[in-house]
Amino acid sequence: MKLRILGAAVAALCATTASAQQAPKPIPGLKAQPEPYATKSVVNHPVTIGWPEGRKPAAPAGWQVVKFAGGLDYPRQALLLPNGDVLVSEARTLPKLDADPEVARGQALSKTTGFSANRITLLRDADRDGVAEQRFVLRDGLSQPFGMQYAGGKLYVANTDGVVVFPYTLGETRITAQPRQIATLPAGGYNNHWTRNLLLSPDARTLYVSVGSASNVGEHGMEEEKRRAAILAIDLPSGRERLYASGLRNPVGMDFVPGTATLWTAVNERDEIGDDISPDYLVGVREGGFYGWPYSYYGKQDPRHANEKRELLATTLLPDVAVGPHAAALGIAFAKQGAPTAYVARHGSWNRADFIGYDVLSVPFANGRPTGDPQPFLTGFVADKAKGTVHGRPVSVQTRADGAIFVVDDAGDTVWLVRRTG
Repeated sequence: MKLRILGAAVAALCATTASAQQAPKPIPGLKAQPEPYATKSVVNHPVTIGWPEGRKPAAPAGWQVVKFAGGLDYPRQALLLPNGDVLVSEARTLPKLDADPEVARGQALSKTTGFSANRITLLRDADRDGVAEQRFVLRDGLSQPFGMQYAGGKLYVANTDGVVVFPYTLGETRITAQPRQIATLPAGGYNNHWTRNLLLSPDARTLYVSVGSASNVGEHGMEEEKRRAAILAIDLPSGRERLYASGLRNPVGMDFVPGTATLWTAVNERDEIGDDISPDYLVGVREGGFYGWPYSYYGKQDPRHANEKRELLATTLLPDVAVGPHAAALGIAFAKQGAPTAYVARHGSWNRADFIGYDVLSVPFANGRPTGDPQPFLTGFVADKAKGTVHGRPVSVQTRADGAIFVVDDAGDTVWLVRRTG
């Protein structure tokens, strides 16, 4: 009798487990995906026209948008320092001499390629009115800098080819010391995958480094993808590096939900299999986790790798939030005040028939997990969809303890401050 009861219990457990595997939890923001190649791949770069005087993005009721700083040269990432200063990295994708002329023309009109300033600018709002009245070139001569982090009198900077550290005292407006390199990185990458972002662990012992892929879907061979399409972790006291997570095609934005140790990242998914696949996503990263690239997306085998690594599907981890196909989700930051929220900067599509992105989304969270679909938060970057023109393109976000949100608009050469009214 006991054996029958035990057998029934095991059978019920197995059935429950199988059912859970067959019916995974719904992914917020994910719509039914078409079959690959349902639509043709297109090149559809926007034309950037800038912001007319007095024009700015639109925020929801109860929020105010202020131009914190304009006239920058393709700003990419901001770092809010403890003394209130704001650092901004300025760098651009370099034109490729062998690029298709039509593609090169589109990239030039969208302002994604061209001269790269290769510097970090310090912005100072001394009177705290929401506008930076002072700016200084903190450091120039860098190699396409993007991510920055500060702790313990040290400024960490992610160049495209490596991570360097400078001694830095808060308040200084110029760094003259020579950098010390703590990691070399594979430079460049597919499309705009040269960006390298940084995030310090809450205890400041570990420096996380995001490295995008060298290709769209591994077309140059996976030997080219070593230490790429991944997040690396550097133990700062010892200098040892480890692979933190892999199969992430182009992870860029990174942040922690306040009060937790789970690293979240925004990931750009693959191109050239249709307008509506595969959606970019947010994911709470598990150490040692594999997330599918280039073999699969959202648990489906990529047709370009139909007979490769199929066994990986069983262990591939799924995204947590879908944020739109080809939307170029490049930034993520969590609110430090008020309702738990993730803000996501979507740079905007370049290979989709109709534009998508060009905005900042908000994603509700509770207990460290997403609880609903993404919602528009900051809009108005598209000037005329019919003409294919945009004023700017949000690339990254940072949040401040008082609830304010800084949005870096690279094509608009501007940093916007979004804050509560009253």
